[in-house]
Amino acid sequence: MDIKKVLLLGGSGFVGTYIANRLSQRGIEVTVPTRRRERTKALIMQPGIEMPEANIRCEKTLTELMRGHDAVINLVGVLHSRDVVLPYSQDFAEAHVELPKKIIAACKASGVRRLVHMSALHADPKGPSEYLRSKGDGEALVMAAQGELDVTVFRPSVIFGLGDSFLSMFASILKKVPFFPLGFGHARFQPVWAADVADAFVDCLGDASTFGQAYELVGPKIYTLRELVDYTKELTGSTATIIPLSEGWAYLQAGLMWLAPQPMLSPDNLRSMEIDSVCEGSWNAPANWRPTALEAIAPTYIALNTPKGKLDSFRFRAGR
Repeated sequence: MDIKKVLLLGGSGFVGTYIANRLSQRGIEVTVPTRRRERTKALIMQPGIEMPEANIRCEKTLTELMRGHDAVINLVGVLHSRDVVLPYSQDFAEAHVELPKKIIAACKASGVRRLVHMSALHADPKGPSEYLRSKGDGEALVMAAQGELDVTVFRPSVIFGLGDSFLSMFASILKKVPFFPLGFGHARFQPVWAADVADAFVDCLGDASTFGQAYELVGPKIYTLRELVDYTKELTGSTATIIPLSEGWAYLQAGLMWLAPQPMLSPDNLRSMEIDSVCEGSWNAPANWRPTALEAIAPTYIALNTPKGKLDSFRFRAGR
């Protein structure tokens, strides 16, 4: 399957930037719809990347955007909602369920068969959180379209890398505070590097053996949240004291943070952490999956006061 042009939905976000860069480097044309073109200057400078301003929530707009493309990649997702509704709020429904429905319909209407979709590790319609339930329903819709479309789904654990909102968030806080209250420190993660995720998405595009498959994307090592915070503290040179919180206090902290204009944490995030974001035993990984160790990458962007860290930061912003 010869892929020459890709519509990348959610392409101006963290992982989207990595995927857009990879596609550009391989000489594949990329269309990245955006609501505010001026906010994505790093991508605009890349060869072969077009960034039209468009409302991708409109099915008709999606259909028009897809015409002339060979594949669609959907990365759109949200971590927070202002409402709490069972099984999930309208924010989660629109991003994780209704949008995939529209994407599938637009693919059929435009004649684009290839669809690659970003889900989440342990996405499940019966999961403990609104996030995981809505991701599970969206993934089910995409997988059900196999046959009429050529679909592949990826389910990553937490993703790290320059520009993330995970280790970078911890680093930013740890540099500023004398105390760091931490809830759910026992929760386990298997962090995966954004560049490895990007390679998996791009490598699968023309590979017919990946059609109808759902793959877990995890790193080579499992960590507790406390271990990740301690490691970030070490990288930043922070002297902050880590204070473990009980479950009740953790939910109170998350509830207060959820009220912020741009929340870093919500009670629903904690509910997601009730299931460890890891793969143990048998699991479905892409062929030749060789994930990069967190320790090989995190120092290059967490410790940005080092010469290499600053250089990596400049390269990321330049899309290199």
